[in-house]
Amino acid sequence: MNIDAIKTVDRDTGRAVVPDPADYDHVGDGWSETEYRAVELAEDSLGGLWEGEPGRVSFDSWPYTEFCVLVSGRVAVIDAAGGRREFGAGEAFVVPRGFRGTWETVEPSVKYFVAMR
Repeated sequence: MNIDAIKTVDRDTGRAVVPDPADYDHVGDGWSETEYRAVELAEDSLGGLWEGEPGRVSFDSWPYTEFCVLVSGRVAVIDAAGGRREFGAGEAFVVPRGFRGTWETVEPSVKYFVAMR
């Protein structure tokens, strides 16, 4: 394998995908997102860049374990009991597969992500 196997992860090299709102259990007003999928790492696993506008989506069961590094903006993850954690630019976190709760994009945000089933 040579240097051509090294991939850049950004808006220009990723495949732009707007996830179907039907994939979520609830979509709040204002929700908007785009994934720039850069690489498939294994079966049902991928990585890339994500951009989102303020809004909320809820999950009865988060579909994968997701590692996130927030580049800009602010997001909150809220569990089914109302527990809340907020993250800002420069912070990294993991949302485990099966998590039940809400993702809130508090302000326009950009993150790098790896999602693994």
